[in-house]
Amino acid sequence: MPDEAVINQLRVKCLDVRRDIVEMIYAGGSGHPGGSLSAVEILTALYFHVMRIRPEQPDWPERDRFILSKGHAAPALYAVLAERGFFPRAELQTFTAPGTRLQKHIDMYLVPGTELSTGSLGQGLSVAVGMALADRLDGKDRRVYVLIGDGESQEGQVWEAAMAAAQLRLNHLIVFLDYNRCQVDGYLPDICNLEPVAEKWKSFGWHVQQIDGHDLAQVLGALEMAQAARRPAVAAGHGPHMLIANTVKGKGVSFMENQLAGHSRSLSQEEYRIAVQELDAAQHSLAQEG
Repeated sequence: MPDEAVINQLRVKCLDVRRDIVEMIYAGGSGHPGGSLSAVEILTALYFHVMRIRPEQPDWPERDRFILSKGHAAPALYAVLAERGFFPRAELQTFTAPGTRLQKHIDMYLVPGTELSTGSLGQGLSVAVGMALADRLDGKDRRVYVLIGDGESQEGQVWEAAMAAAQLRLNHLIVFLDYNRCQVDGYLPDICNLEPVAEKWKSFGWHVQQIDGHDLAQVLGALEMAQAARRPAVAAGHGPHMLIANTVKGKGVSFMENQLAGHSRSLSQEEYRIAVQELDAAQHSLAQEG
């Protein structure tokens, strides 16, 4: 487990990413802030501490793979990629602008560091299963990470992929469920409840952990446990890994937290001012703690 200094550095980076998301959506006049803000710790932990990647060589053959299956959260991934050095941060201000490569939904042929064009929900896990199986057949030791949404998990294709991954014992496939319990047309339990979600994934043959998706120590600890399960001595007893991350939609911006309206919206000038003020205050508080 990383020491507290490393975790504090990641916390600072999370606030930078949240600020990028807010500024991007304000500049673009629209976007999906709620589900982007809920995924920040997961993406930051992966891209700044866990994944084997080379920003200067996005197509490095030995890189780990990440698929943002809940493609509406593209602003979060764009912010992380820019902060990690895949493209200039200044380009974030072009989000949704005519001719930009930073579209509302990811285009893998335009954005360096992306592995799949996503936005049509339910498809990312299926592609990840294919990637993980191909790596096994090719003898590659790459890891495949996926972030799926809870509303997205109402799609049948997700569960078809889940069955296939377990049948194939793809223990180098690690999936996060961004469990913020809000979707575009209502709160999850009122639309199509996933509960008991942990038991469902376990029954499909997955190794399941439940964590606080905003606690970096828990996120990193769960990833370490998933990696440990790949060791030869224990790998035969484990299928793929599901990390159920309990999160807050709109995390870090008070007027969007747990609000359905935060799913897809623009920000007024006053809302932008409040959001930036809150994130700056969080940065100041964290600096004082450090």
